Amino acid sequence: MIRFGAKSAPAIGNERETQACDYLQRQGLKLLQRNYRARRGEIDLVMRDGDCLVFVEVRYRKSKAFGSPAETVTRNKQLRLVSAARQYLQQHPSRLDCRFDILGIEADGDIQWLKNAFDAA
Repeated sequence: MIRFGAKSAPAIGNERETQACDYLQRQGLKLLQRNYRARRGEIDLVMRDGDCLVFVEVRYRKSKAFGSPAETVTRNKQLRLVSAARQYLQQHPSRLDCRFDILGIEADGDIQWLKNAFDAA
């Protein structure tokens, strides 16, 4: 059933990525690239935080019934993000330290920012 006026999942995802990017920029991070696509995955936001290159995964959930947005980043998803980050670094060499952050947005507008949420190992 099609509901007129309802937003598609990609449209909602795009809005949440914009919301996340705006939030992180207000925290002092600088956007380098959005939606970096690699063979094995995609990085929502590539940002710089001082002397650190930050790969950000943005997660949104309408309900807390299945856990927080950050809890939905499985080990398999982490491996895909690491693979994409490695490809990014091959194309954009950097001497900066790197980290993986997760920014979770909940339906009520709460934002949870997990810095250095997981390791590349």
